[in-house]
Amino acid sequence: MEKNPLEETILAAFDGMSAQLQAAARYILDHPRDIALLSMREQARQAGLQPATMTRLAKHLGFEGYEDIRSLYRAAVRGDAPNFAGRVSEQAQHQKLKGDQFLAGEMLMTFGRQAASLAEPDSLARIADISARISAAREVYCLGLRSSHAPAWHLHYILSLIGKRSTLLDGIGGTGTDPIGRAGPEDVLVAVSVLPYTRATIEIADYARERGIRVVAITDSPVAPLAQSADMALIVRTDSPSFFHSMVPAFAAAEIVGALVAGHGGDETLSALSEFDERLAALGTHLTSRNIRKTP
Repeated sequence: MEKNPLEETILAAFDGMSAQLQAAARYILDHPRDIALLSMREQARQAGLQPATMTRLAKHLGFEGYEDIRSLYRAAVRGDAPNFAGRVSEQAQHQKLKGDQFLAGEMLMTFGRQAASLAEPDSLARIADISARISAAREVYCLGLRSSHAPAWHLHYILSLIGKRSTLLDGIGGTGTDPIGRAGPEDVLVAVSVLPYTRATIEIADYARERGIRVVAITDSPVAPLAQSADMALIVRTDSPSFFHSMVPAFAAAEIVGALVAGHGGDETLSALSEFDERLAALGTHLTSRNIRKTP
């Protein structure tokens, strides 16, 4: 978000606050995005305070409770517009100061932490539930637009390999989303969308939900628009030292889900992959040696 919604209010009231309320206020000023995305208890923990302190701050600022503050920040997050130009300027300054290798290393370490966060118990449980839901579906529809296209396509490709009926909602001439019209309650829509959210993805997810189609979301916040339309959502992190948001966790999540679905497939998966191997071999699709023969 470009501007902290409560910055002026907090600064005007800051001098009249107790030390604990000032600590809570500093957290809000320094972590505006987390106010929308994290629970009050988690925010209090990170600030080294009791949850009751956050509630007292809200009342001190004239709110009924802390949830009112979170709602204000959620609205600000939803209203965010992409600012790639501004972010690349920040990256360029940082890169010039620290060097290319430092930035590359910083990005790789960030990706590692993000991938590791998917191994936390809550995320693992959600991944397992999503995989079971997809395994039980009659057909899976995969949707991801713009930067979210790659993880959606990757999941669709894996599902296609293992013989799971899967349709990628992506086609020429503006017809890409037409197949969702034949979906029903026995099917699942897997939609991927992270900030800045693509409007069409949210609209299609809403349409699917209204038709009784199960919606699985891979998105970056529990309060993201796509999460609000979903029956279940896997939350992935997207922060990056780069000007561009990270899609590594979403891609990793798609690959993990695809692998777990394959494990549920039993003989059908084995048969589909055997046929796939035979077909590729017959067509000579892949090189059979690491050494590429040079043409004279």
